[in-house]
Amino acid sequence: MSLAGLDGKIAVVAGGATGIGAACARRLAAEGCSVVVGDVNLDGATTTAQDITAAGDVATPVHFDLAEPESVAELVNTTVAQFGGLDLLFNVGSDMSLLPGDTDVLDIDLAVWERTMTVTLRGYLLALKHSIPHLLARGGGAVVNMASAAAFEGEPTRPAYATAKAGVCALTRHVASRWGRDGLRCNAIAPGLTATAVIRSAPQWPQLEVAALKRMRSTRVGKVDDIAAMVAFLMSAEGAWVNGQTINIDGGTVLR
Repeated sequence: MSLAGLDGKIAVVAGGATGIGAACARRLAAEGCSVVVGDVNLDGATTTAQDITAAGDVATPVHFDLAEPESVAELVNTTVAQFGGLDLLFNVGSDMSLLPGDTDVLDIDLAVWERTMTVTLRGYLLALKHSIPHLLARGGGAVVNMASAAAFEGEPTRPAYATAKAGVCALTRHVASRWGRDGLRCNAIAPGLTATAVIRSAPQWPQLEVAALKRMRSTRVGKVDDIAAMVAFLMSAEGAWVNGQTINIDGGTVLR
């Protein structure tokens, strides 16, 4: 059964070329949304959009870079120009190439810290800044921001990533508080280990999976479709009374 209130909506997936972003783009399109698949990886965004259109749904790829303010603005402007408005935004992009250098507060290169904040936190801020006026013009709409279980776990490594994701949670609460009574809903999701194709191909995948299973109250790690299902629900009319929340989707890793 389809989720209520998504058919005919216009959605931007800011980071939709692969993995969780691509799965969410496919799910929203299957629910009847026209989806703009934005990503710095244009080839990947094009492949995702082509998969969607081959299934009979509507999608278009757009090249953009979360680290570049003008590029983020152009993503939103292109969407509005092509489809006539904007109803839904999923902020999911991140520069995962930074993780090996995201060591601890003694050893981290400040360039890694600054790049992480630029992409994952400032980039989301910019996407919100440019999207919110268009969302409000159509009655409010819904935003979902990608946080992470790392924002809550207190890991011995990845301080920049965890701090940026904690900032995403705070940014989410701000938007919900500022514009909730204008009809805008803004929530965040905090996935645990999710078996994307990229993560599964990593040499350390078996060890990552074993370690994750030890931390959670579940029989398996996450799938991209698990995340897509929650994003679609939060954006749908069936999630209409959820606002300003960070939802953990992690098999029971973080309990709160």
